[in-house]
Amino acid sequence: MAKREEVTVPIFSSLEPVYGEGSQLQEAKTRFDVVTAKFNQLFTATPQLFARSPGTEYVFDSVALSSSDLLDSVDFDTIVAIRKREGQSQLRIANVNEKYKGFHEYAKSKGVNIGSPLGLDVIVDGIVPTGSGLSSSAAFVCSSTIAIMAVFGENFEKKELAQFTSECEQHIGTQSGGMDQAISIMAKPGFAKLIDFNQVIECRLASIILGIKLGMEPKEAISKVKTLSGSSDPLLAVKKNHIPPEEIEKIAEEKLTSILNNDPTSLAVLNAATHFKLHQRATHVYSEARRVHGFKDTVYSNLSDEEKLKKLGDLMNGSHYSCSVLYECSCPELEELVQVSRENGALGARLTGAGWGGCAVALVKESGVSQFISVVKEKYYKKRIEKGVVKEEDMELYLFASKPSSGAAIFIF
Repeated sequence: MAKREEVTVPIFSSLEPVYGEGSQLQEAKTRFDVVTAKFNQLFTATPQLFARSPGTEYVFDSVALSSSDLLDSVDFDTIVAIRKREGQSQLRIANVNEKYKGFHEYAKSKGVNIGSPLGLDVIVDGIVPTGSGLSSSAAFVCSSTIAIMAVFGENFEKKELAQFTSECEQHIGTQSGGMDQAISIMAKPGFAKLIDFNQVIECRLASIILGIKLGMEPKEAISKVKTLSGSSDPLLAVKKNHIPPEEIEKIAEEKLTSILNNDPTSLAVLNAATHFKLHQRATHVYSEARRVHGFKDTVYSNLSDEEKLKKLGDLMNGSHYSCSVLYECSCPELEELVQVSRENGALGARLTGAGWGGCAVALVKESGVSQFISVVKEKYYKKRIEKGVVKEEDMELYLFASKPSSGAAIFIF
């Protein structure tokens, strides 16, 4: 029984196993009370159960492009309250925050006839900041999927749910690689998690070229090579940067459109690209993969706590440099935020999320968190508040402390 509970989503009858003690637990109790009250107000009934799933942040590999990624979940989450309505076929969905409308309301506003929906009552409450690079969409998709699964008396394995929820996001057009959903569902409080995935066109092309240069037949490389691994470092094979598509096709002996299976998104990239920076991207991937495993090795090493923290900070700084210079996925605002963080108490700082905006994560000693937040607010956010870019009352959504939290869970009270 215990083994089964480890691989499926855990079910709790109280909030403490997920939210711990103290202020976080009290805030959670207040939210669940608000969600329950809203449910009663709209549906004149009590929720059958609740599902929650947290947002996530990347400790390494902000653009999901190497074979190894280190992530943790954040304290912010999305809660879904749900009740099955036997003998009825109406789907009623609402959000605690009234600015979010359910699909049924949206479809009606567009004059779309969506037919006879399934009989469910659903209330959603999410506090993961939207557009922050902290996986608010994954938190919503995972919690809603788990809620529907649980209300029908099922509980699938976490790995299966991670794959399915990733496909759900892809179905509506997002280029989700699956890492956000995996960590949101499988996170453990107090732990970062090492996950293996692969992605990104230039990295796959680089790996195919590497395979051919290292002796593989072109057809074999195209069919077998999926991504760059972090195991070795044969970067000289793609030392030449800015390789035009025609040269790649000549080496591979096949058209790029065929190599990439005529995928519409990939074709859009091919149509826009005049060259590919294979060496630059490959260098980032290999070095980032080394940093991922270096982070893990440091945590398990015999170094003192001070030495560990310094090394972990250095690894995060190296990761940001690589993301910014080699992968070119930073922006001026992130560069400034990372620099301010490092100059005011952060042992290390880097961009996180998809890049090109979003969020930065900083490694700060717990004893210095309050001071760090105060100084960063003064030196980075104050001028943006004065310009009206950021609202003072929304600061807790922009600057906050977080520890790795629990993953997805089901609550039946």
